[in-house]
Amino acid sequence: MKMDVKILMYDAKNYDKESFNIALKNYEGVTIDYLDTELSLQTVYLAKGYNAICIFVNCQLTKEILKKLANYKINLVLLRCAGYNNVDIEYANKKGITIMRVPAYSPEAIAEHAMALALAVNRHIHKAYIKVRENNFALTGLTGINLYGKTAGIIGTGKIGTCMARICHGFGMKVIAYDLYPNKNLDYVEYVSLDELFQRSDLISLHCPATKENYHLINKDTIAKMKNGVILINTSRGLLVNTADLIQGIRNKKFFGVGLDVYEEEGDNVFENREDDILEHSTTSRLLSFPNVLITSHQAFLTEEALHSIAQITIENAYDFFLGKPNTANIVK
Repeated sequence: MKMDVKILMYDAKNYDKESFNIALKNYEGVTIDYLDTELSLQTVYLAKGYNAICIFVNCQLTKEILKKLANYKINLVLLRCAGYNNVDIEYANKKGITIMRVPAYSPEAIAEHAMALALAVNRHIHKAYIKVRENNFALTGLTGINLYGKTAGIIGTGKIGTCMARICHGFGMKVIAYDLYPNKNLDYVEYVSLDELFQRSDLISLHCPATKENYHLINKDTIAKMKNGVILINTSRGLLVNTADLIQGIRNKKFFGVGLDVYEEEGDNVFENREDDILEHSTTSRLLSFPNVLITSHQAFLTEEALHSIAQITIENAYDFFLGKPNTANIVK
């Protein structure tokens, strides 16, 4: 069977184009056209004539957009990411559109970024960098704590959470975790209740999906259960944290440091250069005003290895789908 599959990628960055063009060399008959623009009701018409579209986690795949895609006879949407809370899955199924994702590309990349955030906020690397650039070599305000011997609380021990647990264990930390489905292979991890994890942890790192049950998992009540001086890290989904409650907790000096690669109001900020804009969301501005808060731009996934894996699996998803042999493990239901 000769393959002739045309894919349109929305919101393609240079690193996307580079990694996907390399991976395409192994799949004859599959071509990709790249758009800088995001998928929206105003740009969905550009998908006419294609067999599939490819989007990232920051794109909202609404009923209105899915309806138009179905009218264009597009029955495959490729997510070049693991998360899918941005997609109306029920409506996609109703319209006969298959959603395929990359469930695991490089869990080490995200876990390593989570630990990088923890180390940076603990040792005030972001502040020290700016001070030294201004020829200020004073150490005032830069005191951290030893992570060795402290307790790391990992919420969610899937592939990424498991990597984070391993890193924390390597630092000589005691590792406790909460997960509905404990990983029996993690013999150095003590599974505890969520309440106990909040109460005992010196470092809390979030590695769970944005489900209805997990919505605002971090809120005023759970923050109140935490130790004073806890470090909180979120590289999963912004909806896990109630931002208003987090801000109040920071003001109350509950946290030694907070590291966020994702946050509720990231929306229009993700992957965009907004140097000349006034940020509309006051909560985002307030988060940026705290000296013990470090925010990065949804970049935890961004390593060469992860990009290569994302491209490879995404194209493979399309290739197998149109061969009639889709990898069912990668289909979102």
